[in-house]
Amino acid sequence: MTAQTLHPRVQIVWVLRAVLLSALVTAPFAGGAYLEYLPRWAPVAVGAVVLTLTVAHALLRYRRWSYEIREDAIYLDRGVLTQVRTTVPLVRIQHVDSRRGPIERTVGLASCVVYTAGSRGADVRIPGLTPDGASDLREELKRLAIRADGEDAV
Repeated sequence: MTAQTLHPRVQIVWVLRAVLLSALVTAPFAGGAYLEYLPRWAPVAVGAVVLTLTVAHALLRYRRWSYEIREDAIYLDRGVLTQVRTTVPLVRIQHVDSRRGPIERTVGLASCVVYTAGSRGADVRIPGLTPDGASDLREELKRLAIRADGEDAV
């Protein structure tokens, strides 16, 4: 299987989160300007900078996210400032979920969550999938994990 990218609508989810984060970071500056501790332009400047950086990060994050399912493992490649490459051996898979949060449901997306044996980072999430794609991926990983480790793997 070749490297798979995420559905483009995941950018909407990530940009909405960026807007929310920008609003939260800007709020104290708006309060400071309202109370006249800061100049009136300060919250606008801070908001513009934070919004630009967080939206750019969300869009670059989409471009850097890919995954690949092979016969032996799941390979994830992601990260903007720090590139993270993760390999999850199929024999380590405990169970697999498909998940749809409220924002994901709104834009018609889902995630696949792979729970692995181990203490650190015992789950891996693949976001930005269609609901059918998440279900298909869940079933494929289940099938591959069972084949890799026997009938009671998942």
